[in-house]
Order: sequence, then C-alpha cells, then structure tokens
Amino acid sequence: MLNTVYRLTAPKQIEAVSFDEKIDEKSVIVRPTYLSICHADQRYYTGARDAGVLRKKLPMALIHEGVGEVVKDYTGKYKTGERVVIVPNTPTENSEIIQENYLPSSRFRSSGFDGFMQEYVFTTADRLVKVLDDVPSNVAAYTEMISVAMHGISRMERVMNSDTTIFGVWGDGNLGYIVSNLLKELYPESKLYVFGKNRDKLNFFSFADEIFVVDEIPENIKISNAFECVGGVGSQYAIDQIIEHIQPQGSIVLMGVSEHPVEINTRMVLERGLNISGTSRSGIKDFEKTITFLASHPNLKRRYENLIGIERTVTTIAEIHKFFEADRANSWGKAVMKWEM
Repeated sequence: MLNTVYRLTAPKQIEAVSFDEKIDEKSVIVRPTYLSICHADQRYYTGARDAGVLRKKLPMALIHEGVGEVVKDYTGKYKTGERVVIVPNTPTENSEIIQENYLPSSRFRSSGFDGFMQEYVFTTADRLVKVLDDVPSNVAAYTEMISVAMHGISRMERVMNSDTTIFGVWGDGNLGYIVSNLLKELYPESKLYVFGKNRDKLNFFSFADEIFVVDEIPENIKISNAFECVGGVGSQYAIDQIIEHIQPQGSIVLMGVSEHPVEINTRMVLERGLNISGTSRSGIKDFEKTITFLASHPNLKRRYENLIGIERTVTTIAEIHKFFEADRANSWGKAVMKWEM
C-alpha cells in the first residue's frame, strides 16, 4: 500500500517521500488526526542536536505524540474509525527485568525511526491504546507526554519511603505542569510545592499548595520527595536546590533531558541517604493507565485542555514549517496540529 511520509532531511527541510508499505496479518493501519510537538522534535527540526547525531538519525519523519483513527486492523481487535493513541516505543524483545522503554534494542518513533508525520502509520495492535469517549482528541494527542509523567511517578513509588507529606516539582514548563497535576490527583492529601523561574508561568499552577520562584525559596522549606522537570543546563541548579531542601532519605526523580553532563553534589546525596531515579519515555502499560486515569478524572482532563497553547490545522508542508516556528515562539503550553496531510 502506498504511503506518503513527510521526512526531515536536514534542519528546517521537510520532503514528502512515497513508500510501498508491507502489510501482513498483524498489521494495523492508522490515519493520524492530531499530532503534538515535543522539545525533542524541535531540536531535530532546528538542528540543535549534535551534528553526528543528525547525520545518523536523518532523514526521518518527526513527531512521537499523536492520536489517530483506525483505517484497517487485520487482527480484528480494533474497528474501523476507532480513535487510538499510537505508542511510539517499539520493543523487539521481551524482558522480565527491564521495562520496554529501557531495552537498548527498542526502537522509538521520531528518534531514528519514522514518527507520525505520515499519511498513514503502519503498526501493530499491541502498539495502540483505545481513546475513551471522555478524552478529547487534542488532549489525547499528547498522551505520550502524560504517560511519561505517569511512568516517572510509578518509578518513584517503587523507591520512596512512607513520607508523602510534601511533593516538590522543579520546572514551570509543560512537563512540570503535567507531573504536578497528576501528583495532585494521585495524592490529594499531600501538599504540592512547585518551583520555577517564571512567575507568569507559575500562575498557571493555581492548584498547587505553594509556588516559589527559584531565586526566592525560603531556607526553612522542606519537601518529602521531588521531581526535576527542568532539563538542559538548568537541571544542575534544580538538582542542587532539591538536594538542599529535601528531607533525609527522600527520593528524587530526574525527568529533564540535558544534552550535556551536569554536576551533582554526591557528597550531600550520600550524607542524606537520598534515592535518585532516572526515567525516560514510557511503555504500553503507562499509556493504558493514563487513558483510563484521564477519563475518570474530569478536573484533570479540563486542566490538560488548558495546557494547549497552539492548535492549528496543517494541510501543506509550508504550514508544517509555520507550525514549528509558531511553537518555537510560544511561551506556554503544548502545540497541537490537526493533521490533514
């Protein structure tokens, strides 16, 4: 079956390429309908990744956050027209110890493997999750990012102690907002403190118990467990502050991506007996849990609708470029495109 794939061939250069896709009895064909941009997509699009990485990864279709409609499921699991979230992580083996998103052999869409900027996405039934009726498509489009937050919280729950008095989230961007919302719903009896650089962005966290500008944190503030959602060079300063304000034997989850190594005060980590957990991406179970959780928590769903900063219909390659540029200029929220290519 012929399929058109919109591939990034070089920074800010997108070309349409047609392929004759192979279909077998395990194939599911999905028509993407809503796609959402991630920071990783922007780094590829603008050429902000290392030149060696770009040479290795490109050409490649971008976007790993998306929802679509089933065109044909040769397994019979899904009906034609059903809305589904497409899971970008594609494992090639099973492990009883290592989760699918940490297996080195797993392939990930829009990271060396064509993402969702395609006319049709050819996948398998085990890489799809049905979107429940109560979840709008523009929110379902970035289920992947919510599932990453859900995965990070699940990882913390494996190692943290019984002290859930105060959760601290460092980062006033999209990831910090998503993690903070989940924590507030999962731990309604706990206090939530959010730490960020931009007071205007922090005002979006009105559901938090306290918000703090990182340059104005009172010395007596203490938290039980923390999530670092900053990334980049700023993650080093966030981690330093977390170590300073966390209770002994507290747990820290690192979620922000940095292109370069950052320093960590290991002396204080050892002195306080802290647990540090690194998390990346998510798996099918995280997606399933996320979709169910969204449908059963209407307040959370409404707040995630408020996270959409840009929503536009895309019908041409020129409009794809305009959409990426608009996302770069956007100061708050997710950029979601209605995909009609």
